[in-house]
Amino acid sequence: MKTLELDKATKPLSHFVRRARRNPLIVTSNGIPLIVLVAIPNTDSETASLSNSVKFLSLIARSRTRLRRDGGLSSESLRARLHLTKKSGTRRLIGKRTSLTSSKKRRKIGR
Repeated sequence: MKTLELDKATKPLSHFVRRARRNPLIVTSNGIPLIVLVAIPNTDSETASLSNSVKFLSLIARSRTRLRRDGGLSSESLRARLHLTKKSGTRRLIGKRTSLTSSKKRRKIGR
């Protein structure tokens, strides 16, 4: 892993990003690490954002603790709670149609 002192970083950011594709680059200030530039191949922006979200990571930790303490739901129980039935490899809503709001359009589920 390479290090770079912040006040010596005079080249454009793109230069350091290219370097970080090969090896992580730790940027320091007075020898104290500030950030790490590291390649994240095959990762989308949502995954990268969530992996650094304290709120999301806290939610995951609480969920794991609850799962260990209380156990989980069987797939049959989950389907019953969501009013779903498994039919020839597809999931269908039983009963009333439910609508969701999408940023681009409203879609109907269960058609």
